[in-house]
Amino acid sequence: MAAMKVPFPLPLEPMLAKAAPAIPPADTVAGGLLYEPKWDGFRCIVLKDGDEVELASRGKKPLTRYFPEVVDQVRAALPARCALDAELVVRRGEPGAQRLDWEALAQRIHPAASRVAKLALETPAEVVAFDLLSVADEPWLQRGFSERRAELERLFAGVPRGHGIHLTRVTRDHQVAQDWFSRFEGAGLDGILAKPLAAAYAPGKRTLVKIKHKRTAEAVLVGYRVHTSGRGVGSLLLGLYGADGRLFNVGGIAAFTAARRVELIEELQPWVLRDADGTVAQAATDRSRFSSTKDVSFVPLRPERVVEVSFDQLEGWRFRHAVQFLRWRPDRDPRSCSIDQIDRAAAYDLGEVLTDAEVVRDDRRA
Repeated sequence: MAAMKVPFPLPLEPMLAKAAPAIPPADTVAGGLLYEPKWDGFRCIVLKDGDEVELASRGKKPLTRYFPEVVDQVRAALPARCALDAELVVRRGEPGAQRLDWEALAQRIHPAASRVAKLALETPAEVVAFDLLSVADEPWLQRGFSERRAELERLFAGVPRGHGIHLTRVTRDHQVAQDWFSRFEGAGLDGILAKPLAAAYAPGKRTLVKIKHKRTAEAVLVGYRVHTSGRGVGSLLLGLYGADGRLFNVGGIAAFTAARRVELIEELQPWVLRDADGTVAQAATDRSRFSSTKDVSFVPLRPERVVEVSFDQLEGWRFRHAVQFLRWRPDRDPRSCSIDQIDRAAAYDLGEVLTDAEVVRDDRRA
């Protein structure tokens, strides 16, 4: 990537966001705010220099080899030399009922070239652009976001449709942003970003504001993994009851201090499943296609303790992103911890979110 000709130093760390509990009004910062959907994919700096294309991750590692179809899309659709800040996403579902598919996207990172080629056909990724870094020999980092957005719209006016490259929609209307926050979750989106219109692009700085969905639920404690250090609990494993009455694993909690990890080992001993002779029952496993090389054994516990957690989304049958411990709930019956307690977003078609530039400009005037 460093050999590419771009008018700013590489690698470039993307601009970041700080969390807020609610969508701020547009007039809370000088120059105002512009709102846009928060995409749930891989953050990606897209670099193009002639036929050479690079996809750089937020962690500065190249994503290029894993997404050959995206490289082809960028090569065919974008101007000869440009750099964009964007998100790589994968969608699933029938037309009119599509949503983002994080698990399908995560599977795209695979060491085998044959597997990469197969998945590029089966679960193709797309690019959603939301900021402009450079065009030709001209850097845009020091310009305000309002200028960068306007130039990005001009650039996308020449991008043919159907190439899997999209320009994210935006609005200056706080009420519209609130509506998006509720509706777009049904298509798998994360929330809303608020961006200062007057601000320059600040690599690595948290100058943006993110508002994400947060919910709480009660879950049954079904086991724990030992910490990699060998001391204390590494993570608590959680379960919920399905409509058929079966208990299934939905994820875990791992954010504990070193002292608390050790305390939990002693605290959970009364619930450890043991054989008739008193020894700990044979360790179970919680294996998925993402953990084939990891030690996923855990100490099983009697499903009698209930814990309240906070989370943002339930995707399929598992919590997405970090799950946070809130408190023990000794007042709750474990059997009451069912999947139907989870408030799921109403389904919404991703195709309605992935709009073209003409609609985007209409949203700005809303």
